[in-house]
Amino acid sequence: MMKRAVWQGLVSGAAGVAVMTLGEKLEQRFTGRPDSHVPARVLQRLTGMDERPGRQPVAVNWAMHFGQGIVLGCLRSVMAHAGLRGPWASAKFAVVRLTNDQILENATGVGAPPSTWPRRELMVDLVHKTVYAFVTGVVADALAARSGLGPGQQHTAVLPGRHPGVGPVPRKEAHSR
Repeated sequence: MMKRAVWQGLVSGAAGVAVMTLGEKLEQRFTGRPDSHVPARVLQRLTGMDERPGRQPVAVNWAMHFGQGIVLGCLRSVMAHAGLRGPWASAKFAVVRLTNDQILENATGVGAPPSTWPRRELMVDLVHKTVYAFVTGVVADALAARSGLGPGQQHTAVLPGRHPGVGPVPRKEAHSR
């Protein structure tokens, strides 16, 4: 399952970050908001690259922006393969995506906690990351569904919810893999 989840996650994450980026560029065209150079600065800090003031190299900025979105898609794919699918799973994943950004930005000293951001900037970021999470989720869920129900969904098929009398689904036999 994991090998499949990884390649499907890379595909899902790429779809999510592509749609998010298109949405960002469209929003910037209407609002006049400038490009963010935070992704480049984070990557420079994480890798020890030389830093410089002002505009950052587009290649470095996009490497972090796209790389982070693509790699995080693997987690959403693992969620889908485990049976965590649909809008609730994508909403949970949106929180993970935002948390990942904030850990990297704050740990490197490049960013500040969102509670200190101007409200408009915070809302724009939340909307774009939510778009990413839901697009990534739709693709991950569709790809995982090709493999059938995940273990969590199999458990739910026995009896939805948590119940003390319903144990785990049976393990798959080694020869049935």
